[in-house]
Amino acid sequence: MTRNERKCYSAAMTKFTLADLEKRVAARAKASAKESYTRALIDKGVGHCAKKLNEEAFETGMAAVQENKRRVIAEAADLLYHLMVVLKVRGVTLKQVEAELNKRTRQSGHAEKASRPRAK
Repeated sequence: MTRNERKCYSAAMTKFTLADLEKRVAARAKASAKESYTRALIDKGVGHCAKKLNEEAFETGMAAVQENKRRVIAEAADLLYHLMVVLKVRGVTLKQVEAELNKRTRQSGHAEKASRPRAK
């Protein structure tokens, strides 16, 4: 790959961000369920949205093991979309998730995981 090709590839890869996806989900959430798949999901409630997220996580995992790279990318895109829908339904922003990730990077992954409260 030439330097110019790398620059074009890099530019293409940075045009659409998770922040853009969050904005798109927010905009589509304002449409009618007839016009918007996002709105239709939201109208079915957080439980349904979480179920869809879980399905996409499973499909992404299966693609990672059994499919080609292109399929993994497609499933990962579906997973990120459904995650953004769940975050929207729960009133959680991407900035809040990024802040949590930032806190976690201050220590090793093992130490961070050990410091989490255990579920009862």
